Amino acid sequence: MKQILQDMAKGGSSIIESPSPRASKGHLLINTTTTLISAGTERMLVNFGRASLIDKARQQPDKVKMVLEKVQTDGLMTTVDAVKSKLSQPLPLGYCNVGIVNSIGSNVDGFKSGDRVVSNGPHADVVRVGKNLCAKIPDNVTDEEAVFTVVASIGLQGIRLANPTLGEVFVVIGVGLIGLLTVQMLKAQGCRVMAIDFDDSKLTLAEQYGAEICNPSEGEDPVAAAMMFSRGIGVDSVIITASTKSNDPVTQAARMSRKRGRIVLVGVAGLELNRADFYEKELSFQVSCSYGPGRYDSNYEKQGNDYPVGFVRWTEQRNFEAILDLMSSGKLDVSSLITHRFKFEAAADAYELLSINKSALGILLEYDSIYEGRHIPNIKLIKEKEYHKSLPILGFIGAGNYASRMLIPAFKNAGAQFHSIATSSGVNSAIHGAKSGFAEATTDTESIINNPDINTIVIVTRHNSHAYLVAESLKANKNVFVEKPLAINLKELSDVKEAYKNSHSSGNSPRLMVGFNRRFSPHVQKMKKLLDTSKEAKAFIMTVNAGSIPADHWTQNNEIGGGRIIGEACHFIDLMRYLADSKIVSVQARRMESNVSVDITEDKAVIVLGFEDGSFGAIHYLANGASSFPKERIEVFVSGKVLQLDNFVKLKGYGWKGFKKMNLWKQDKGQSLCVVALLDSIKSAQAAPIPVEELFEVAQITIEAAEQLRKQ
Repeated sequence: MKQILQDMAKGGSSIIESPSPRASKGHLLINTTTTLISAGTERMLVNFGRASLIDKARQQPDKVKMVLEKVQTDGLMTTVDAVKSKLSQPLPLGYCNVGIVNSIGSNVDGFKSGDRVVSNGPHADVVRVGKNLCAKIPDNVTDEEAVFTVVASIGLQGIRLANPTLGEVFVVIGVGLIGLLTVQMLKAQGCRVMAIDFDDSKLTLAEQYGAEICNPSEGEDPVAAAMMFSRGIGVDSVIITASTKSNDPVTQAARMSRKRGRIVLVGVAGLELNRADFYEKELSFQVSCSYGPGRYDSNYEKQGNDYPVGFVRWTEQRNFEAILDLMSSGKLDVSSLITHRFKFEAAADAYELLSINKSALGILLEYDSIYEGRHIPNIKLIKEKEYHKSLPILGFIGAGNYASRMLIPAFKNAGAQFHSIATSSGVNSAIHGAKSGFAEATTDTESIINNPDINTIVIVTRHNSHAYLVAESLKANKNVFVEKPLAINLKELSDVKEAYKNSHSSGNSPRLMVGFNRRFSPHVQKMKKLLDTSKEAKAFIMTVNAGSIPADHWTQNNEIGGGRIIGEACHFIDLMRYLADSKIVSVQARRMESNVSVDITEDKAVIVLGFEDGSFGAIHYLANGASSFPKERIEVFVSGKVLQLDNFVKLKGYGWKGFKKMNLWKQDKGQSLCVVALLDSIKSAQAAPIPVEELFEVAQITIEAAEQLRKQ
């Protein structure tokens, strides 16, 4: 398959080839026939990508503040690496897609192969889209018409918030693509409409749709024009579909509105409001969220859980259907909005036009009608590659942010031989595979596990897949590196133990390694060396300023991410186990009581561990701290001495003979040394760096701690 990506660091738009995505639960796999370039949104993204680093910073002052806070907590070089990594991630462009359903995943009703559908899929010849973000196209609506559905739904959601009634007076400020569609829909609802813009060609179209027009660039006063249009009483509602940093649209909207008028912001505008303008008229102001209820709700968009129609009449999908009905009935004309057509392969020309022609509206990309060659699960990234079979040959499963930013570079720098890389969507495997020197990119995970040329599997996927992939890899006699956690419940842990036992009882000896990298940090290695000089029991205090993550994030979902205790706090349970060098004999966990009834998260908790040698420790895992406070602090008390590690940058010793401090220029949590230790163990035919008994012990204790919290 082929897809358009935007380089956010250097600004170029390009078409890349990648493996075709796999069908998945609750999703449709669609062969694209037509896509629409959203002139406003995509022009903004292209221009942002082409901007200098300084201009990027000026456009996102809130992100600059976050960067400065990270510099204070993690150090300059760590922050620079993080910013470069973020900008190096190409961004898929597009969200207006029409195509033919190729196949459907499980848990999908109402669609079948061969259906013509509209979706918010990107510019790609094959897209995988959640069932709630698709709608069937009526027979009398062409692909070119239907491709406007999603952008029209953005305007429709703004109209729904404004709640128009027959005969009301509306003003639409900014009549680009969404604005012109909004004008038509308001006219269809029996409203009188005025359109305001600086572009005469767009105003001419608005006038053809039955709107009065006003062009401030020609000296017209938009407030005066609107007051005259409303017969002196003020307009009932203003919908702002412009994109500008200026405060003028909101200010003008307030001044032209009648008492208790409604203002809805669909586009982008400055929001320095004058209280007097709103106070005296008791105006209401609302920001519209994309194409309707369900947007950015992973339960709706990704997991396919619809809202009951009796409680939420108009969702994203039902808004799509409403737009298609308007097109089918002839009440919404989009043919006049089409200004340019390009073949998909000439997308670079389309984006060049987008940058230089501000009057461009509906830019369509047309796709080849032959679908067979699109569905290829494996693609070669390099022609030939020779491997030393006695050394580690890697297959990567997963290429998300952590894998691409940390693990792939760590393995590459350690001299690993890269063979294949797999992701479910295919795009990330192609991007990071080509960048890092993999021979093949794929969406066929099983082909990696069963490939006889690969002897080591690296698993960096969502947590609920870890145990299954580990067990399958062990059954195939592969060495395994899995990013934490090893398992998210006791059943999964039991399956991994069984697979490990069977693989070793059959005469093989594959290594199992969990990515507990903090053990290998230079600071922790120094702490371990110092602590080993004392045989007395130790007291540990670990403070983790974990940061807040929304309750609906996948890591908070017990079925997918296992929750943050299993997903991340396992790091600190393992670290304490390593420093104590003694078996864990007890675990007690307590979560913070919340006065918010919907707070079901477990990310504000304390975990107390007891060890066989009499040591104990407390892990304070907290999501309610300030982002400007360092993320991790570790303190150890033993034999009249103290060690304090501050965020893996500074280590201080109190009372230690010959040791006072160890500072690094750059934060080092041990990712690189962790990888080196595993590869060395494979090369030398030695046991894995972390004893497997400790991996199983830490997994069990972590699951027990999480279960205690869930019962409270």
